Amino acid sequence: MGASPVPLCPDEVGCWKGQAAAHPIASDLPALPALRTLESMSTYDELGAHVSTAGGIHHAPGRAAEIGAGVFQIFTKQPSRWAEPRLDASIVRDFQAATERNGVRFTVSHDSYLINLASPDRALWRRSADCFRGELARAATLGLDAVVTHPGNATDGDPDSGIERNATAIAEALQAVAGPRVLLELTAGTGTSVGGTFEELNRIMRLIPAPMNDRVGVCFDTCHAWVGGLALDADFAGVWMRADDTFGAHRIELFHLNDAKAPFGSRLDRHANIGEGTIGVEPFRRLMNARRFHRVPKILETPKGDDGVTADLRNLAVLRSLRGT
Repeated sequence: MGASPVPLCPDEVGCWKGQAAAHPIASDLPALPALRTLESMSTYDELGAHVSTAGGIHHAPGRAAEIGAGVFQIFTKQPSRWAEPRLDASIVRDFQAATERNGVRFTVSHDSYLINLASPDRALWRRSADCFRGELARAATLGLDAVVTHPGNATDGDPDSGIERNATAIAEALQAVAGPRVLLELTAGTGTSVGGTFEELNRIMRLIPAPMNDRVGVCFDTCHAWVGGLALDADFAGVWMRADDTFGAHRIELFHLNDAKAPFGSRLDRHANIGEGTIGVEPFRRLMNARRFHRVPKILETPKGDDGVTADLRNLAVLRSLRGT
């Protein structure tokens, strides 16, 4: 296997065409460090959902408790705006107190939809990198365990360079902000997006230099995987073998559990309620009973409809009913 290419440095004029970044490339992915995970807890339920922060981020833990979840995902800012909010110290204290009071076990944020760390446009890349660093900083302030990020879009049609730019931005943020992990979300592979295959996720992780890359893992979205061509029905075991053969399935640190409205291999990212889409119940049954992923947090991003609490409770009940069957 040949040596990994050196990531490009987007900070200097002209370096898009091959100038090497100053930091070295990790030759291999290190073992995962000890984490605050569900494995160490005497009682647990690894299921949760993305919950609203309407009225203030400190309301999120209570909303997770309302659906019986000790695991949740949030946005720390409006995901369709660039504005970077400041977290008031009293809000942070209230959030952390509510997290402890409600028995929350794992917390994660999802970065802004505007961020494109694979962009060939230097101004947009710089703005995206700054925004992502801000997201990681807010997560650290709140005491979150991780930040989920979409690898972005290589709009110039050059995914290899987009992957390098993504790795450079993530490394920059990890170097600047201690604490939370970064979880690269497997995408649906639509259009110019990167991160739609295990191989692309693996390359991003390997381009992030040590020691920063020991804080990087994977978020596996079942809808994205299905529409991206991973046969969770006919080749369930084979999917995890492929993960082991690339970045290592032990690096899947979070699942987004979503059924799909679109057909298998369509690359159309449209989420459906569990068991009501084209994936069907059986792959979720197998995942809920897979011992290797038994304690990996699993978060719903299913449709909320007019009553998000009822919708989440219904989907969580379906998933819980599959245990032991």
